[in-house]
Amino acid sequence: MSARILEDSPNAHINKTLLDRYLSLPLKENIVQATYVWIDGTDEDLRCKDRTLDFIPNSPKDLPIWNYDGSSCYQSEGSNSDVYLYPVAIYKDPFRRGNHILVMCDTYKFDGTPTASNKRKTCLEAVNKCADEEPWFGIEQEYTFLDFDGHPLGWPKNGFPGPQGPYYCGVGANKVYARDVVDAHYRACLYAGIKMAGTNAEVMPAQWEFQVGPCLGISVGDDLWMARFLMHRIAEEFGIVATLDPKPMPGDWNGAGAHTNVSTKTMREEGGIREIEKAVAKLSKCHERHIRVYDPKDGQDNARRLTGRHETSSINDFSAGVANRGCSIRIPRSVNDEGKGYFEDRRPSSNCDPYSVVEAILRTVCLDE
Repeated sequence: MSARILEDSPNAHINKTLLDRYLSLPLKENIVQATYVWIDGTDEDLRCKDRTLDFIPNSPKDLPIWNYDGSSCYQSEGSNSDVYLYPVAIYKDPFRRGNHILVMCDTYKFDGTPTASNKRKTCLEAVNKCADEEPWFGIEQEYTFLDFDGHPLGWPKNGFPGPQGPYYCGVGANKVYARDVVDAHYRACLYAGIKMAGTNAEVMPAQWEFQVGPCLGISVGDDLWMARFLMHRIAEEFGIVATLDPKPMPGDWNGAGAHTNVSTKTMREEGGIREIEKAVAKLSKCHERHIRVYDPKDGQDNARRLTGRHETSSINDFSAGVANRGCSIRIPRSVNDEGKGYFEDRRPSSNCDPYSVVEAILRTVCLDE
């Protein structure tokens, strides 16, 4: 990135090669640096801090429960600020490498009850009730790169780029911005152990997408949150901001979603299309409930995005169709032809909590709640 574009970003001007001389310093084999990662009280931002272990953990249960200042994360009062971190998933650390790890954590209040932003607990309860159905999820995470001033990366400072059309899956310096950040993120996620399915440039310039899955049950939420953490962390090194805002630019520009692909065991079997159709019918009766949990502001963020334009359905109406990207639920053409497979819920916003999305879908489709 040129200094002109990122002239206000302190991180863009730091010589990153200096770090290598310190990361190459030898440590004892049993020394592990663990980065604990958690969701703060905004329900969409992530926090992290590090601790040193003197052993190599084999599972999250081996890791110590830790705590942090919840009053600085919108989760507690200063007079009773400790919030507890319960490790739930371990990933390899692509920054420090070796035995060092990233740890996804749940958050709990002083009395042992989950914080308001801990949506994983009830999601896991729903997943466990549906274990026989072996629910698979894949989430398509759209996001947008911003310059340090909050303007989309590569856009003219006093105007707009050309209309949408040539940017989706595009190639060329006049169509694609920050592919090096995307490639770094892709590789880091694969190294970490996240089930990354792929990535592509999106419809709006400076907008990208990566796909996580297919994952069984709760793991799609763990993987997506950690992939988001890595995106923010890697963009930080480049001096760029990665935003999950579902409508980063008002007007005639695409928004950003987290399209969620869903499949159960019976949907994947012969004749599974009938089970998909039953699921769609159930979802049609719970549209408002799903909209409320598909973004962190009870549907207000999605109201800016789900307008019925730019490959979205209207937030007020439920619809379904084969190969129709203007519907609430899309059944892929290949699934319709094969008579089995999965469906895509296109309503979740880019800044949704995947745990909330998974729970809502399972409770409607599998548990008939």
